[in-house]
Amino acid sequence: MNLKFGLIALLISSFLASIVQFNFGNTEITLEKLDTGKGQYIYYDLYKPKIASEKNKVPFIAIIPGFQRSKEALSNIAIELSRRGYVVGLIDPYAQGLSSSSRSRIAATTQGYGMFALIEHVNESSDFNFINKELLGSTGHSMGGNAAIRGANYFGKKADEQNKKSLLHSVYVSGYVLTLRDDVLKDVRSNVGVSYALYDEGSFRNELKNWDAANMKIAPESLRTVNSGLKKEEHISEVELGKYYGDLESNTLRVIFNEELLHPFQPYNAEATANQLAYFETVFGAPIKLDTYDQIWQWKEFFTLLNMIISFWLLIPLTRTLLKINFFKTLVKPIPEALPVQNRVGKTIFWSVFFVSAGIACVTFIPLVEVAKTLFPEAATRQLTWFFPQRMNNSVMLWALLNGSIGIFLFFVTYYFFGKKHGVKINSWGLELSFKDIYKTILLSLIIFIVYFSLLFLIYFLFHIDYRFWFMGVRIFQPEMLLVLAMYFPFFFVFFFSNSLRVNGGMRFKNQPEWLSRLIAGFANSAGLILIIVIQYITYGFTGEVFWTTNWLSVNLLFGIVPIMFILPYFNRIFFYMTGRSLLGPIVTCLIFIMILSTNTVVYLPI
Repeated sequence: MNLKFGLIALLISSFLASIVQFNFGNTEITLEKLDTGKGQYIYYDLYKPKIASEKNKVPFIAIIPGFQRSKEALSNIAIELSRRGYVVGLIDPYAQGLSSSSRSRIAATTQGYGMFALIEHVNESSDFNFINKELLGSTGHSMGGNAAIRGANYFGKKADEQNKKSLLHSVYVSGYVLTLRDDVLKDVRSNVGVSYALYDEGSFRNELKNWDAANMKIAPESLRTVNSGLKKEEHISEVELGKYYGDLESNTLRVIFNEELLHPFQPYNAEATANQLAYFETVFGAPIKLDTYDQIWQWKEFFTLLNMIISFWLLIPLTRTLLKINFFKTLVKPIPEALPVQNRVGKTIFWSVFFVSAGIACVTFIPLVEVAKTLFPEAATRQLTWFFPQRMNNSVMLWALLNGSIGIFLFFVTYYFFGKKHGVKINSWGLELSFKDIYKTILLSLIIFIVYFSLLFLIYFLFHIDYRFWFMGVRIFQPEMLLVLAMYFPFFFVFFFSNSLRVNGGMRFKNQPEWLSRLIAGFANSAGLILIIVIQYITYGFTGEVFWTTNWLSVNLLFGIVPIMFILPYFNRIFFYMTGRSLLGPIVTCLIFIMILSTNTVVYLPI
């Protein structure tokens, strides 16, 4: 596949994804910005079905993604709700995506991640004359679910003070039950739906323990929610899942769902989506009647996954094309001779280093999460800062710096004590570069980075689509993120360079099939993190409680990191074969992958 064909394929898959997202032309989608006061602002996608008009006003639903998620991560819910005739506001929460940071350290609780301001804006503005302002709702997953129930509490209090109905007619809380407490529920004047995963990893924090904690039939959180909408004499002691309790007209309707899922995958499930659609059809009435299992969002996910794959692949023909330019031709060197065939001792040393490295990667990750809290206290406590403002990435950066350094150390130790005595030559590492070549390599890497993300911005401009699958995504960003990239790059680069050095200088043997060499390299780079996930979920499967509780969200973060870690050696090997050197690959991949990581996490910048 050449560069031209790849670009055409990317355009086609983007176009097809946009067709699904725009519901085959029946929904208009625009990117909107809302100033929310005190220098804060949110961006949101406004999904407006064509049936919505001043003569045919329809309900409005604000969608709030959770912690570490941008608006695109819940576009599937927006697609299905807008297909049924609801106007949708899909927001980037504060400190995530394109939205500004919040001046509140608990923005989900005090501001609904920006949802409170959006609901008030929709209610007060004359620009939304196509919305039935008696039917305003909100839904969110995880911390976004917390924002939804907090919104019901916030607007409920205001309603009592003004002796009016709550602005929030109905809310749907997905993946969060910690704030389903009496002190919160007593002021709720909205209909409430709750969806919680039966195998939610965070259920150890709930009032019951182990498996019972996530069983919404008997969980105190679900019982309180249902009973908050019933008269005292009607209170229940066990919830019937999917049954509607209370009264719709008085905004006391309650329903509980309990899908057999893990926490991070709950939004991307047909049953969970159907339950949410059924809830809003019950409380609002669906302007367009469709079966709840009539869902098309999976096709959008398929095409944006295809986008991601194609975009990564395009790095290869793009680089080859640029290397044909006279200025960069000098970077193409002969491919160094591979390492000698391994003997028995060599294999023993190789696999010993493999497992030692994986073990170190496994046991150091969680401790470094704790170290990051000490080294970067502002980000750890959600305070605005220019000093390493990414709370979750700080621990990953420390892990990468430590394990990259250890990898380089082990590489040279094995060379000096074994390799150089058994035919390994230094020139096989691909490190021989003049200062002029290093300068050109850096320049070429920056050009590749610029072209890659310029193409992404063009795709987004044309189709309102980025590259993603579920919660893993390559998304557009604000200029300030370039400063964040420059801040994190040097520390992450140690890991990326270490990987390239080991993959090309320590794992490339004569007579070894290339596919096997790359596969081993992929597992060598990701095995430690995979082991963390395995330990976490095997423990959970046997005990009903995850192994790492305090930092369970950091473990969940690995679902998005492990795929990158696995494919990284493939790119480092491919770039090595293009240039005969080990430097271009780690610079390009570090720039691109760290920007991807940075734009998919919370950033507490003072903007």
